[in-house]
Amino acid sequence: MESKLFLTMKTNWQIKKLGEVCEIVNGGTPKTGVLRYWDGNILWITPKDMGRLRKIYVEETERKISKAGLERSSAKIIPPNSIILSTRAPIGHLAINTKEISTNQGCKGLIPNKNLDTKFLYYFLKDSVELLNSLGSGTTFKELSGTKLKEVEIPFPSAIEQKRIVKILDEVFEGVEKAKENAEKNLKNSRELFESYLQGVFENSKWEKKTLEEVSLQFGRGKSKHRPRNDKKLYGGKYPFIQTGDIRNSGHFIVEYSQSYSEAGLAQSKLWPRGTICITIAANIAETGILNFDACFPDSVIGLVANPKIADTNFVEYLLQSFKAVLQAKGKGSAQANINMATFEHERFPFPSVSEQKTIVKKLDALAEQTKKLEGIYGQKLADIEELKKSVLKKAFAGEL
Repeated sequence: MESKLFLTMKTNWQIKKLGEVCEIVNGGTPKTGVLRYWDGNILWITPKDMGRLRKIYVEETERKISKAGLERSSAKIIPPNSIILSTRAPIGHLAINTKEISTNQGCKGLIPNKNLDTKFLYYFLKDSVELLNSLGSGTTFKELSGTKLKEVEIPFPSAIEQKRIVKILDEVFEGVEKAKENAEKNLKNSRELFESYLQGVFENSKWEKKTLEEVSLQFGRGKSKHRPRNDKKLYGGKYPFIQTGDIRNSGHFIVEYSQSYSEAGLAQSKLWPRGTICITIAANIAETGILNFDACFPDSVIGLVANPKIADTNFVEYLLQSFKAVLQAKGKGSAQANINMATFEHERFPFPSVSEQKTIVKKLDALAEQTKKLEGIYGQKLADIEELKKSVLKKAFAGEL
């Protein structure tokens, strides 16, 4: 209460409740099995749709409902220049509609009165996402009720002051978005540079072509014989159990795992040695990583232990990274994309001498390290930009702009 009083004394701003300064409209969904309720000309949006928006304004929606669908559901028409707020799964997606629109029950429309600037309301709600989430309730997922939303208090300066604040925030956010775009572009470029170099390395047609089995001491699928696979007695022991997601997130070396096998789990599986190259053949096709410890994995993963007389382990993993797109293409065409051992029977890969392989690995390691540093720099810039946006919004609604 003291902070609100301080704000009003400092700025001569009023404090209003959202229910006093805008109309709050619920959404609804027509019956999906009734065709005449759909594919009309009334825009209709859901929280999932809002999550895909990359700009403030929504001008078009993926799905539309008909007049009959509107009349026979709890959906309502929200006039242009209103705010659409997702109020469940998740709470806090925001957009301003440029045309008449309706929503499903996971969104609410906020129609500002003539004294409340729409963009001012948008920025206020943007600043209040944490508060809105804290007001949500529910066990399966949080939902923000219209009753609680109406009680949210909003600083309410004069119309002139609202427009002044919006003008400043528009200018700041325009600059911030440009900085964000540049950082994202630089981040993408650094990754593409490494990928381009990687592809170039393995385009040498003079190297001898061999199958993966020919350069391996061990080459085969992992084992998980027991059914059901989720039997509790299989888990919780000392033997790392690697899954496709662990490999996808590894970044060359697999250094952590999300589950482990017990003695019972090990008995129905196989322990692969440290240095094994793991190749996913289902779910996330052709993702690779090198084990940094002994581990088990299921039959959705192929294990490859390189023969050091013929192949350097790191070279083989980089090689497979460069052929990922080729292998993924071979796995398409079925309901669930996958590849198998047969995929590799006749697939031949380029292998220079082991000494040349090691030289190539040193160059790739150095470039990968530089790429990682650049990703860290640009990743931090993006984090700083997000913090800047939050800071500016806080200042705006504390009367400090």
